Amino acid sequence: MEPPFELTRPMLDLCMAISRLLGQYEGIKLPKPQPMLIRRNRIRTIQSSLAIEGNRLNENQVTALLDHKRVMGPSKDILEVQNAIKAYEALPRYKVCELSSLLQSHKIMMRGLVPDAGRLRSGNVGILKGSRVSHVAPKPSLVPGLMRDLFAFIREDKNVHALIKSCVFHYEFEFIHPFSDGNGRVGRLWQSALLLHYHPLFEFTPVESLIKKKQRAYYKALELSDKKGRSTDFVLFMLGTIRESLETLLLELRPTRETAESRVQSAKEYFLKKSFSRKEYLQFQKTISTATASRDLSRAAKQGLLIKRGDKALAKYSS
Repeated sequence: MEPPFELTRPMLDLCMAISRLLGQYEGIKLPKPQPMLIRRNRIRTIQSSLAIEGNRLNENQVTALLDHKRVMGPSKDILEVQNAIKAYEALPRYKVCELSSLLQSHKIMMRGLVPDAGRLRSGNVGILKGSRVSHVAPKPSLVPGLMRDLFAFIREDKNVHALIKSCVFHYEFEFIHPFSDGNGRVGRLWQSALLLHYHPLFEFTPVESLIKKKQRAYYKALELSDKKGRSTDFVLFMLGTIRESLETLLLELRPTRETAESRVQSAKEYFLKKSFSRKEYLQFQKTISTATASRDLSRAAKQGLLIKRGDKALAKYSS
């Protein structure tokens, strides 16, 4: 059973825009995210997702916990961060189409925080907005079947774009509210896992930090979708957030000024120990001319950055 949502032109346009950004990363051969950037974005992701749920630790404190240092703060907040660090470290290992893997992620995220970590809820739950109940989740007896249907949609529906499916999953997960607690942070974690399954760059894209900045709009999109009985508004919000997050990441990745040395270094990282010709270098560096490629390689060989074997167009270069 396909969850209810309307496939709209703005939705498809956003998918195309995101795909272009991913293609830009692949086609222009922007450098791989450096360890410090990866680390900073992971810290931002964890701090933001937990802050949405009321966690009071700041980025400096999250950094200290990541480094296994002592931190002063509420013990519950500290445990939430420690658990989230482990849950996000496991991101590449989750089997995104399997409920058992989702249950494992909840067990990691909520260990020591709730007695039923890693298990679907057995009681009724509602979402409060102030003193008002804004959403009553389905009865616990319905949850296993609803979750099986949701994973079947992710696994089997080949007609819906993977980006849209990740957003639909996020909304439906929050609507079902399958756990007694931790639904918000696990829902965001699992959309990140689905995005990573679609493209590896999403491992380093801090979508959650932008959700935190747009928290009011995030909840409004959830409520609007609840009222309309379909996830269209939430999907549009999340696709726009994903696009904005990618744009920010690509700006951080783009070198301020490309040089012959930076081009040669990126080629060395790409080809590793394998030798390559000028033609192959040009195929890798798509934005330079043949003359520039020749100058890059000649200079690198003279400086000892590359080893040259052969002559002219038949020459081969290696690290």
